[in-house]
Amino acid sequence: MYAVVLHSIVPVRTEPREGAEQSTQLLFGELCRITESLPRWYKIRNEADSEEGYVDYKMITPMSDEEYAAYAKALASATARVMLPMTYAVSENNQQTLPLTLATLLPNYHDGQFEVLGVSFRIDAAAVVTQALPMNPNTLMQVTRFLLNTPYLWGGKNALGLDCSGLTQTVMSLFGVQLPRNASQQVKCGDEVKHLKDSRAGDLVFFDHADTNCADTEPNNCKGDTRITHVGILLDSERVIHCSGRVKIESIDERGIFGAEQRLYTHHLAAIRRMV
Repeated sequence: MYAVVLHSIVPVRTEPREGAEQSTQLLFGELCRITESLPRWYKIRNEADSEEGYVDYKMITPMSDEEYAAYAKALASATARVMLPMTYAVSENNQQTLPLTLATLLPNYHDGQFEVLGVSFRIDAAAVVTQALPMNPNTLMQVTRFLLNTPYLWGGKNALGLDCSGLTQTVMSLFGVQLPRNASQQVKCGDEVKHLKDSRAGDLVFFDHADTNCADTEPNNCKGDTRITHVGILLDSERVIHCSGRVKIESIDERGIFGAEQRLYTHHLAAIRRMV
């Protein structure tokens, strides 16, 4: 059985209870597959990134096979997304407003209107980008500057709360790249860039738990936990935007991220991947 999200944001939890950890979020219009039905909860898998978890049964809307087939087709061809951190859509059915967050996909969009399951919505066309953005330093900065100082939220992927991979997944979707949900999955995507000097704006940089303050300045000589635990987006070969505590821009070199506030290396550079 399939379902669609008709709320602005829906928390997805690791267990079927309100107090359980939030692992990710679903955005308005996203499709999910219901893999298990429990009292008051559904276990779901997000169709966009295959992330699984539990949602309150009241917060998603089950669909018939016919509704799913038609809507999945519309979603697959959709290219319009919300460009601003937050905007509002207005339902043509009841004139109620619906807040929508950055990168929300808008199916059947045309001239300030989109449609979900036969319901039309009006939206300010100035808040919408109708196709994937070109990746270049100026466009990347225009998108990410709106997110600066967004607080860190585990499992968050909206402009009021993000985690590191939520930031990269959300931003890269505006450039036509659908990434998996977590940094450890994202590092397997794209093409390898061997050296920071060969990088360009939009490349993703990945970090592990190796000791950033070891005596050797060569990152490969630093010992420690090499699991990927953090990700950011390069603005150029010397600056990275990432979410650690909040979304911020910091300096990066072959060793890793140098935190200006802490005045030390906070993240050990493990990999660079080009997605665009």
